[in-house]
Amino acid sequence: MKLHIKNTMVQKALVLAVAATFLQSCFVAKNYDRPEFEETENLYRTDALPTDSLSMADVSWTDMFTDSYLNQYIQEGLENNIDIRVAIQQMAAAEAYYKQGKAGYFPTLGATASMTHQELAGNSQFGSFFNGSIEQFEISGNLSWEADIWGKIRSNKRASEASYLQSVAAHQAVKTQLVSSIASVYYQLLALDAQLNVTRKTIETRESSVETIQALKDAGQVTQVAVDQNIAQYNNAKALEVDLRAAIFTTENTLNLLLGRTSVVIERSDLESQHLDSEIKLGIPSLLLSNRPDVMAAEYGLINAFEMTNVARSNFYPSLTITGSGGLQSLQLDQLIDTNSLFANIVGGLTQPIFNQRRIRTQKEVADAQQEQALLNFKKTLLTAGNEVSNALYTYNAETEKFQYRQKEVEALRNAETNSEELLQNGYATYLDLLTARESALNAELNVIDNKLQQLLSVVNIYEALGGGWK
Repeated sequence: MKLHIKNTMVQKALVLAVAATFLQSCFVAKNYDRPEFEETENLYRTDALPTDSLSMADVSWTDMFTDSYLNQYIQEGLENNIDIRVAIQQMAAAEAYYKQGKAGYFPTLGATASMTHQELAGNSQFGSFFNGSIEQFEISGNLSWEADIWGKIRSNKRASEASYLQSVAAHQAVKTQLVSSIASVYYQLLALDAQLNVTRKTIETRESSVETIQALKDAGQVTQVAVDQNIAQYNNAKALEVDLRAAIFTTENTLNLLLGRTSVVIERSDLESQHLDSEIKLGIPSLLLSNRPDVMAAEYGLINAFEMTNVARSNFYPSLTITGSGGLQSLQLDQLIDTNSLFANIVGGLTQPIFNQRRIRTQKEVADAQQEQALLNFKKTLLTAGNEVSNALYTYNAETEKFQYRQKEVEALRNAETNSEELLQNGYATYLDLLTARESALNAELNVIDNKLQQLLSVVNIYEALGGGWK
């Protein structure tokens, strides 16, 4: 008799399993398709539309930057930077949720071992029968499984996977930004060194010039005003030297912070030895979708929202759940391990939500709004990426074109300074001509250095804007 009952229960369980398998083919969950944006083809705002499938983003940072000091600092930053380490922990958390999502198809299983002692009234029906108390011993297990009829579990799994991939892309975005920041700060440091060298040479020149002007004043060729003006110009250059040394100190601290270490003196090369020879290859605009981490992260955010909308939609439909429990029960501990102590039950049922204070409809409306928000964020991120590439490319071309004019300006002003000094000594020019020429020449040399810096920074910006640095 007991064997017959057990066989009947197994048969019913098989019927429920077959029904669940059949219903699983009736998915209501939609599949994600990447949206198409008309603006993609014109992201770079340039007449020379790129058609090359190669991009600077495909170049590793170890090949992009040739300075050995810089490469060493980038490697150190990727290992020790605080933001990188935070992003890694965010990835670990997202990976844990991803593993949980993958386990959604599995049943839940639990086990229980218990002993119950109950004191009964001696005059009660059961109290007199059980002599005033009852004890029961139990070892049991319970199992519950929900059939993924409408694709809810599948969508949850895909949503958690998209969330994990979004955290990976966010980590890659931090790496891209960090590589760019370290290179930019390093180049700024080299530019400050170059400007400090120019300023110190200027100080030496102006110091000897003060002596020359003093001699001319003693000879009656100039007045005390000329001497005072030259002394003022000399001290102005000394003050500029102090400002540059302070800027170098704070820039070194900034680079040390990016490297995740306490502040020390930064070893480095010089600005003149810096050459980013990598050919400027933008690649077609659609490559930003696969190269730029923040764009990838935005799309994974859209996929996550899309799948959560599937989950919200599936809540309107009935859910099929199969639960079962079984084990051993006995009033006597020494009889617990016995065939007569076996018990089991299986329950299968469909649950259809009817009225639950509008919670399901609210969840669906919120999911739809969040999906639209994620779509707009994806589009905005892509447009921002194209805008940054366009700006960086235009800046690079402008700074490259401007560099030749800056060099000619310096050459002309240095000649004017030399000629003014000779003419002043021979009485054919005023000290004001010399002062003006010197000040203009110094500013022009500083501008050339800044122009060189801006060229380097614009290449770094193009590299970052295209999504380079994380590969």
